[in-house]
Amino acid sequence: MLDNAIKKYTALNELAEQGGIVILGGSADRDIPLCELKQAFALDANLYNRSVDDLSIDTAAKVYDACVAPLRPETVLLHVGAADLNFFAEHPAEFDQAYRELIGHIKAANPKGRIVIISLKNPTEEANIAEMNKHLRYIAESEQCEYGDIAAKRVWNPKQTKDVVSFVYSTGFVRPLHSKRPIYDLVKILFCCEASCIA
Repeated sequence: MLDNAIKKYTALNELAEQGGIVILGGSADRDIPLCELKQAFALDANLYNRSVDDLSIDTAAKVYDACVAPLRPETVLLHVGAADLNFFAEHPAEFDQAYRELIGHIKAANPKGRIVIISLKNPTEEANIAEMNKHLRYIAESEQCEYGDIAAKRVWNPKQTKDVVSFVYSTGFVRPLHSKRPIYDLVKILFCCEASCIA
């Protein structure tokens, strides 16, 4: 199954432009509706999803090399850990070391790229997920990466965000601003938006 996903993404990379934003995540990220979100929120960036089912810390470097590195992304949204919860619970130090090695691998392949470590969602406040998210935040800080927190119980209103974007462009902006969208907004748009919210 992993080899099929790599084969598919390798073919898609032949059509893709370099320098965009790439999601590298697991099963929950495969079906993020990038085209609809890009249109609804006027995202002025090339967005690519290179997520695979059950992506683990052990396979992430292989998937990165085959599916993400050829795109030379400006930003990698790294959402790895959901498939590693049992491993993390039994061997937290080994998980941390493997995650740091993955970040080092990505930085070596694309030194100018930005890495954003995305937390795991935790709607039921499970202790193991909360603990992993603490480790991910610490790893992000220690490895000079950004951290995208999607576990917090803060209420995010995608309709309100969309209305603000629409208002800005209705006041005279005919094309998206060239400044980077704050990473907090981008992470919320891509990882916290249900399909029903973009209609």
